[in-house]
Amino acid sequence: MPPLETGILGLVAILVLIALRVPVGLALSVVSFLGIWQITSLNTAAGAIAVLPYDFIAHWTLSAVPMFLLMGAVVYHSGLTTSLFRAARLWLAGLPGGLAVASNFTCAGFAAASGSSLATASAMAKIATPEMLRYRYDPGLATGVVAAGGTLGSLIPPSVLFVLYGIFAEESVSALLIAGILPGVLTAAVYTVMIVTRCWASPRLAPPIHEKVGWYERFAALRSVWPLPLLIACVIGGIYSGLTTVTEAGAFGAMMAFVIAMAMGKCSLGSMHAAVREAVLTTANIFFIAAGAILLTRFLMLTGLPGALSDFVSTHAQSQLAVLAFATVIYLVLGTFLDPVGIMLLTLPLLLPLFKTFGMDGIWMGVLVVKFLEIGLLTPPVGLNVYAVRCVVDVPLETIFKGVGWFLLCEVVIVACLVTWPEISLFLPSLASIR
Repeated sequence: MPPLETGILGLVAILVLIALRVPVGLALSVVSFLGIWQITSLNTAAGAIAVLPYDFIAHWTLSAVPMFLLMGAVVYHSGLTTSLFRAARLWLAGLPGGLAVASNFTCAGFAAASGSSLATASAMAKIATPEMLRYRYDPGLATGVVAAGGTLGSLIPPSVLFVLYGIFAEESVSALLIAGILPGVLTAAVYTVMIVTRCWASPRLAPPIHEKVGWYERFAALRSVWPLPLLIACVIGGIYSGLTTVTEAGAFGAMMAFVIAMAMGKCSLGSMHAAVREAVLTTANIFFIAAGAILLTRFLMLTGLPGALSDFVSTHAQSQLAVLAFATVIYLVLGTFLDPVGIMLLTLPLLLPLFKTFGMDGIWMGVLVVKFLEIGLLTPPVGLNVYAVRCVVDVPLETIFKGVGWFLLCEVVIVACLVTWPEISLFLPSLASIR
């Protein structure tokens, strides 16, 4: 069989295996190994599987992944996010849909400390959604805002997806992390405008809360949220100023999370054991997928499929916008049934050559790729963030998807802004001169 046809058959086989619930990492590794064997020889395939995964996973920058995951796990299991939501509720409850707005900004704050969309959605579903339902908020709004707000974990630094993208695309991970700040703020702002507008036009979605809260109580609530801003400032400030590398910032952030949890008296042996275990398991899962993805990259290089795809798209697409449309369709389709890490590592070997052929800025495209992956966390039939919320609260799945639909409309506006004005993504990295 010609190498090109072998490559196409291999991709089809991977998708079939994943649809059959074979783990993504295993599907990528097995098909890539067999494909390399078919094109070259058994010795070459055995050599690839013995050397390539180790060479990739031993990459120094990847050390940031377990550190960021550990930092987020400590923040979650020590309960540091509860006070953040309480403060946001006291300050924002007077707005139309104030509790939903508070949930949105609390998601942004937790995302900046965890770097995980699923962790953010799960934590906020436990903390914020019951509170909104208690005040008779529309169930679709109460769950939709948490599921959508959770996606900020992929965009606001620290972000595991940005670390993986940077290593695969050979782009500055520091620049990518900084590039996600303004798009993350833009996303949270657009969500807020939509929530306030809807709840102002239809008060039944979020009945006003008639609760007198004094300024003393509001400022007192702020005193209990100092850990998260401090943690975020340490991580982002270290990277932005150039004082720390991404890996050093991750290690420092994990250490700071432990120190803060101890200072707040929330560092029990049980919670820290759960945090470390969660970080180890998640890291192992991500690295297993990454090992399969690096094998897939070598397999596809041998087939010539990336070059053929680039030539095909170059022939039929005459602009960067057309390439973006092509990439958008791929990510939205795969996002309906795959997890974000699997999607990104499956598609980058095919799409990166396209981006380079059309001279598309790697940092800009990194932000857009992560944004597309965020949207995939919300789209049916899978929508992992939606399922994460459903596992925590007793709200029908169709109600949550209906509530998320309004946030997907917001995403159309946000993506249009990011495509029209790449400076939104590129301004801070250029200002910090870390590209």
